[in-house]
Amino acid sequence: MASGTGRVLLAYSGGLDTSVILAWLIERGYEVICFIADVGQEEDFEAAKAKAVQVGARKCIVQDLKKEFVESQCWPAIMCNAHYENVYYLGTSLARPVIARAQIQMAQQEGCSAVSHGCTGKGNDGVRFQFAYAALDPDMEVIVPWRDPKFFNTFAGRQELLDYAAKKGIPVSSTKAKPWSMDENLAHCSYESGLLEDPDTTPPTDMWKLVVDPEKASDQPERFIVEFAKGIPVKLEYTENGNPKFATEPVELLTAANALARRNGVGRIDIVENRYVGIKSRGCYETPGLTCLRKAHIDLEGLCLDREVRAFRDQSVTIEYGRLLYNGLYFSPEREVLQSYIAKSQENVNGRVRVKLYKGNAIIEGRTSDSSLYDMSESSMDELGGFLPTDSTGF
Repeated sequence: MASGTGRVLLAYSGGLDTSVILAWLIERGYEVICFIADVGQEEDFEAAKAKAVQVGARKCIVQDLKKEFVESQCWPAIMCNAHYENVYYLGTSLARPVIARAQIQMAQQEGCSAVSHGCTGKGNDGVRFQFAYAALDPDMEVIVPWRDPKFFNTFAGRQELLDYAAKKGIPVSSTKAKPWSMDENLAHCSYESGLLEDPDTTPPTDMWKLVVDPEKASDQPERFIVEFAKGIPVKLEYTENGNPKFATEPVELLTAANALARRNGVGRIDIVENRYVGIKSRGCYETPGLTCLRKAHIDLEGLCLDREVRAFRDQSVTIEYGRLLYNGLYFSPEREVLQSYIAKSQENVNGRVRVKLYKGNAIIEGRTSDSSLYDMSESSMDELGGFLPTDSTGF
């Protein structure tokens, strides 16, 4: 990366990497505007804005993208039960298209000649942003410090970043005592690097930010009802301090589901996954509300979805949709084709599911639907109903 005099819009989190990158870009002569995408992370945005200006940013812009994130990313993921390698529910992957699209639009609006981000060369996010930028504005210059030898030879690891931040007086939450990195949005929080790179090291108990340790969760179960319309969560009924509550607005609904799951220890996983760039990575994830809503949706499909439609979707759409999201190919024609099938497959997925939460478990207790394909009389072992024993001849 050569020295420059252009205006750059930096995707900024206020964390260690992007704070160091902000200072680094300014040292090289760039005018930097910081951009913070509010996708539901629990963060002091005013403090992050103040830090950006303190380090030297021309200004720092915060854009609320929560509603777009939930409606355009989280709900379609639930509709097709999206996952990567069976267990990862794509929390980070889901947010990247929303962030990238807003960043490009803001860069164009602010007259920037380049965009930048703090993703490393070893992770998936750098690829996700690169693909998204190229699809949205092929002429926009992309500055990636972690791919610049001058940068990564200076900052060989997180310790060097922490030392540089200390020298520059940049306050950061990552410390030498807690050297892992985090990424958070309304759907989840991820943890990686540092001591987590040893796959046989148990995560420290104080690492987990969102979800209560299941062993320390309440000894009393907690229940809720979620209603779906065409596969989309449209209403959550629950109890708060003994008072009946409900949520229908998308952000409020997912936020309420998060609160229920978090205090009952639901949504933690610890995995080793295959990154798109060709290396394995150990990641710890907290995905509370999405885990519960996804499980309820899968259950309701058993009642409402045609067998062959479900089998085709599971084998040909769900896995591929998750792979495309994970690999950063959201802005691709194949993703658009898959999304159209997802919507079509969910036309009959309407109804309500009752869920019990207890010490890390989301347990389905019942379901009902006006679109049900289930016939209790036909399925009964106590009456013939409309399906005679002779009807199974030849199977």
